[in-house]
Amino acid sequence: MIARRSMPRLVIVLCAGLLRSLGPAPCLAQPDFSRGHAALAPAPPDPAIAHALKTIDAADAQRIIHSLVGFGTRNTLTSMGTDLPPGRGINAAADWIESQFKQISSDCGGCLEVNRDTFMADPASNPQWARRIPKPTRLSNVYAIQHGTDPAQAKRMVLVTGHYDTINSNAFKNWSDTSGDAPGANDDASGTAVSLECARALSKLHFPSTIVYVAVAGEEEGLIGSAHLAQFAREQGWQLEAVLNNDIVGGNTTPGDTLQLKDRVRVFSEGVPSAATPEQSRRIRALGQENDSTSRELARAIAETAETYFSSVGKKRVFDPFQAVLIDRPDRYGRGGDHSSFNHEGFAAVRFTEWREDYNHQHQNVVRPPAGSSDPVLGDLEEFVDFAYVARVARLNAATLATLAYSPGRPAKVTMETGKQEDSTTLKWEPPANAPADVRYELVWRETTAPNWQFSQPLPSGANTITVPISKDNVVFAIRTVDAAGHHSLPLAP
Repeated sequence: MIARRSMPRLVIVLCAGLLRSLGPAPCLAQPDFSRGHAALAPAPPDPAIAHALKTIDAADAQRIIHSLVGFGTRNTLTSMGTDLPPGRGINAAADWIESQFKQISSDCGGCLEVNRDTFMADPASNPQWARRIPKPTRLSNVYAIQHGTDPAQAKRMVLVTGHYDTINSNAFKNWSDTSGDAPGANDDASGTAVSLECARALSKLHFPSTIVYVAVAGEEEGLIGSAHLAQFAREQGWQLEAVLNNDIVGGNTTPGDTLQLKDRVRVFSEGVPSAATPEQSRRIRALGQENDSTSRELARAIAETAETYFSSVGKKRVFDPFQAVLIDRPDRYGRGGDHSSFNHEGFAAVRFTEWREDYNHQHQNVVRPPAGSSDPVLGDLEEFVDFAYVARVARLNAATLATLAYSPGRPAKVTMETGKQEDSTTLKWEPPANAPADVRYELVWRETTAPNWQFSQPLPSGANTITVPISKDNVVFAIRTVDAAGHHSLPLAP
C-alpha cells in the first residue's frame, strides 16, 4: 500500500519516466473542460457590503445572547403559563425580539415591516405533535421584512432564521415539564443573534429585492414554528430564493476541547430535494443531478461568498480567514433543523452549525458539580459561547444575503440540447422574471466529482444561448446571472 503523502512524489517520478519514453502528451495534455479556460476566481468584495459587515461585532452578539439567556427558559410551552414571574418564559422573549426589530427599523427610518406569525398548535389536529405538544399551545414566529426598492425585483426574497425557543433535559422525561432554567445560549440564542445582527447591519443598505429576518419558535417540539412559516410563505407566493438557517453557531468553548475549529462553519444541504415528485426524482437520478439541488447550489454560493470576504489568499481579503465547509447531507445524523421545513415546501434552504458540538451544553438541566469534581458543567450557558465566532457566522450570513439580494436573480429556465450525439455542448436559457435590461450571464462548470464550480465563462448582455467545445458527458454545467458589480445569482443547472 502506498501512503497518501507519497503519492505526489510518485506521480512526479512516473511522469518523468513517461516524458523520457513517450514525450510530454501523457502528462501535459489538458482535457477539453479546462483547456484555454481560467479557473473560477472569487468575485471582488463589494465595498458597501464590506462596510456593513464591519458593523457586526462580538459585543453585539454577546448583548443579544445575554438578553435571551436572561429570560430563564424559553420553552415553547411556557407561552400558556399563567404563573410565570415577569420577564421569564417565551412570551417575554418574543416581546423582546420584536422590540429589537422595531428598534432597528426605527434607526433606519422605518425600513423594516415587523410582524408576528402567531398561531395555535393543537395536537388534536396533528397527531405527530401529541408527545411534545401535549395541549393546545400558542406559538409566535417574529420576523421583519426589508422590502426591495425595485418594484420589479421586490418579489424576490432571501431569508435568514434562527430559533429562539429552548428546552432542558426535563422535557425528555415529561414534555409538559417546563420547570428549571433552559438558557439556550448556543441552541439557539446564537442563531437568533445572527438573524438580528444581519437585520441591523443590512438595514442601512438598499437592495432591489427583499430580505426577511426571522426568529422562530417550536423548533424543539418538531420544527413546528418553521413549518407554519414555510407553509405561509408558499401560500402567500413568497419567491424565496434562499433560506439560511443558523442553529448552534456559538463556537462551543468547552475547556480542554482542542478539536473545535473557529475558522470554519459547517453548511448542510439536501441533495435530492425532499419536495421532488417521484417523476422528478427519477429524472434527477437518470441525469446524475443528485448533487445539484437548489439547496446544494445555495451552499456552493455561500462557500464562494466566504472566498470573497474571508479568503486567506489575496490582498483584497476583508476579514480574517473563515471558511464555509459544505456537508453533503440534509443534517446531522438523527437530528433536524428549521431549514428542513422550507425544503419540504420546495425552497432552497441550508443549515449553518459550528464545527463540533458539545452535548453537555445542549438540552441539559443546569448542573454545576462541586469544587474539585471531574464531572463536567451541564447546561447551555453563556460561558461556553464564543461571541467572536457568532459574529463571524453573522458576517458570512449577511454577506450571502446581500450578494443574492443585489443580484439580478436566477435564470428562469436552462436547457441543454441532447438530441444529437456531439462533443460540443449547447445551452439555452431564459432571463429572470422582470430582470434588469442590462442583466449579464455567466456559464460555470465543474467535473462531476468536484464539490464546487471550477471554471467560468462570462457571456454578453442579452445572450440566451452558448455552444462550447466541451463534452456534456464529463462535466456539470449551470448558468447564473451577474450584475456590473459582480453580484452573482444562484446557478441553475439545465
